[in-house]
Amino acid sequence: MQKRMYAVSLAFLITLLCAVTSVTAQVIKVDSTTHWKKAFRAGLNLNQASFSSNWKAGGINSIGVNAFLNYKANFKKDKHSWDNEIDLLYGMVNNQGQGQRKTLDRIYLDTKYGRAISSKWDMFLSANFLTQFAPGYTYGTDPVTNAETETLISDLLAPAFITTAWGMEYHPVEYFKVRLAPFAPRLTVVTDNNGRFDAVSTTAPYGVELGQSVRTEWLAFQLLAQFDKDIAKNLNLKWRYMMFANYETLEAKTIDHRLDLNLVAKVNRFVNVSFGGILLYDFDQDSGLQLSQALNLGVLYTFQNYEDKK
Repeated sequence: MQKRMYAVSLAFLITLLCAVTSVTAQVIKVDSTTHWKKAFRAGLNLNQASFSSNWKAGGINSIGVNAFLNYKANFKKDKHSWDNEIDLLYGMVNNQGQGQRKTLDRIYLDTKYGRAISSKWDMFLSANFLTQFAPGYTYGTDPVTNAETETLISDLLAPAFITTAWGMEYHPVEYFKVRLAPFAPRLTVVTDNNGRFDAVSTTAPYGVELGQSVRTEWLAFQLLAQFDKDIAKNLNLKWRYMMFANYETLEAKTIDHRLDLNLVAKVNRFVNVSFGGILLYDFDQDSGLQLSQALNLGVLYTFQNYEDKK
């Protein structure tokens, strides 16, 4: 399992390195002859710490890396639109004496067809997919041997969420959109659901019954809100909020919420500082609020074929 995680990590990082190598800054090449707006953003962040053997304040030698890639291709002509997004994120850290551990992991794909009914409202049909690249573990200590233990709690396609949605989209400005979908069937996938995720649940990890691979929620509501804007010079704020509610089990504690946030500040043409976080509440995973955050310094490359509206 660890070898597979190493292979996935290496492949993804090589892809990102190829994307950012030999680039120096944001590139804007306006193409007024096409109905497509395309935007590409990739970044690679590194962090490292080391201590001499007599460092009395304590510490662990470590090296960490995380990378992200975001690509959007949006088509618009007359009343018709087709928006597509790929959003990938992966990070890991290697602590001396503990080995490699994953810190960030996300695969998000989204596609949406819209037909305008006014300047600010569209009817839409969409589908999105959410999962992760590599296995996830929780770590502990064996009470007898005092050795460190790791327990599998997630994996590629375990879980994965596939949601289709029909509804209305409100887009008052270019950088902010809200989708309201009163009909949003969702599939929750857990591959090899044979007891390997007992640390999550011994009966239904991620809401999928043991021995089954898929849970289908036909009658459901989805809300998806997105914001992506340069809020100041060289400072970009991007966030995405998703809410999912199953009508058949509708009550406050069973409504899923997820907020992904990323703030990127460009220091110069080569260097950026980014702060990101994820807030997640999913009763099928945990009864409490889950939180992930990271602060990074690294390189950033962006390309787009249009000028942002001021």
